[in-house]
This record gives sequence, C-alpha cells and structure tokens, in this order.
Amino acid sequence: MAHTIVTDVCEGVADCVSACPVACIHEGPGKNVKGTDWYWIDFSTCIDCGICLQVCPVEDAILAEERPELQKIAE
Repeated sequence: MAHTIVTDVCEGVADCVSACPVACIHEGPGKNVKGTDWYWIDFSTCIDCGICLQVCPVEDAILAEERPELQKIAE
C-alpha cells in the first residue's frame, strides 16, 4: 500500500523527494492551506519503502497508508 502526504500538513521541506528511490513524490501546484509549497505521492509508483517517513521533519505530514482524501494531487 502506498504512503500519503497530507497536503494541509506538508510544509514543502522536500527531503522526501531526494530520498525516494522510485521518484514517486511530486511538487503540487500553488500553496496549501498553510501557505507553503506541498508535495504528493503517486500511489501507483510508490513501493511502500518508508524512506519518506524517516526523512520528513514535519510531524504527521506523511502517513504509512494510502489516504487519497487527505492528499491533493496535481491534475
């Protein structure tokens, strides 16, 4: 199961982007409700390795489950 970046919690630190071994984390357009950049995980590419969880400094920004209702994506 893929991981989820909670759009409204993400602060755009982006440590997860360079750490992801399959490049499934992408920048979202615009700002989130906090006024920060945000990222999203492509569920179809994520291999559930958990590296993003380990490197993200923002508490509860990434969940170890697929929760599409909490993650906006670029369309």
